[in-house]
Amino acid sequence: MGTRYEGQSATIIGGSIGGLQSGLLLRDLGFSVDVYERTPTELDSRGGGIVLQPEMMRWFHERSQHQPEQLSTSSQFLRYLAADDSIIHEEPAVWRFTSWSTLYRALLSDFGAEHYHLGQTFVGLSQDENSIEVRFANGKTVSSDMAIFADGITSTGRKRLVPDFGHEYSGYIGWRGTVVESELSESALALLGDSLTFAFGQSSQICIYPIPATDGSLESGRRLINYVWYQNLDAGPELDEFLTDTSGFRGEVSVHPGKVQQRYIDAMRAVAERILPPSARELVLKTEHPYIQLILDGRIPHYAFGRAVLLGDAGFVARPHAAAGTAKAAAEAWSLAEALDSATGTLPEALAAWEVQQLSVGSNLVERAQYMGRRSQFTSDWDPQDLGLRFGLSIPAPR
Repeated sequence: MGTRYEGQSATIIGGSIGGLQSGLLLRDLGFSVDVYERTPTELDSRGGGIVLQPEMMRWFHERSQHQPEQLSTSSQFLRYLAADDSIIHEEPAVWRFTSWSTLYRALLSDFGAEHYHLGQTFVGLSQDENSIEVRFANGKTVSSDMAIFADGITSTGRKRLVPDFGHEYSGYIGWRGTVVESELSESALALLGDSLTFAFGQSSQICIYPIPATDGSLESGRRLINYVWYQNLDAGPELDEFLTDTSGFRGEVSVHPGKVQQRYIDAMRAVAERILPPSARELVLKTEHPYIQLILDGRIPHYAFGRAVLLGDAGFVARPHAAAGTAKAAAEAWSLAEALDSATGTLPEALAAWEVQQLSVGSNLVERAQYMGRRSQFTSDWDPQDLGLRFGLSIPAPR
């Protein structure tokens, strides 16, 4: 922390986890930082489970008023279930898990509300050798020394900077949901409450772990059991219909809780009855509002564009199998701050140098997540003992 960039300013588009993390780190370098979020209210009720990787925990270990154990649940085992709920693989494994809302609240508390602006929809930008200007739909313009676009998987910043970018559909979707622990049977909770749990079938994987309650509580019985269940679905009219919600809106990357057409929920539950182990089946069937995540890949040619950079899911997008999305955003934010802190040239030169490593890390993660997806959904030969199939940001992709 220091004052090296005192008198310089940074504009951050996107008030989620990546935006807050980068804002905190740039502020520690001396930048005056303002974060602009398009939604009119705080993002407190969004998202499901998050695996707390070391990259994400670093902020809380080193600089936050919050500690990871105050924000997260933990597992004692990695566990794989057979079709009858018998355990086919188990090993000691300590992982920490949190919810999107809990993590967001902690980072926002650290950043503070004074320079966090809601209801600001970014629409355009321009820059010259001295500054960058960003423009909002309400007519507001902001000029600063640099801009970070951390506005997520549907990033408007990326659309302006990389107009020919397009996501690639993986060939499958993820059903997501949570259930309060107290609503599960003792037998199901005994298997799911203290572990990172997987179950596989033909072209099917479900991943399950405990997360904090909606209000952040870690009290046993109040916590949530979170899951993502992958199911293959070909691209085309059927997928478009599947992603159209009950109000007729076609989701670009998801269909939100309470908005999924009931016929698809009914069909999903029928499949759960047929193929999932009893504990996983119970979890899925007791989910009040399951929702849909489109599983996508995305690569960008650059992270840095003069005085502008992309960060998190606004940059490379990897399938969730490695549980490294928030870890990547945090790692990018830390490496950006470190690159700026050690820079000897101009700010745009520092950003251009920083992007080299980000392109390498992002490409490796996308490749590895694709490999994991093939093993799970298409070749159906996932091996519990294959270390290349474990969670993590920096595990090398198989060659």
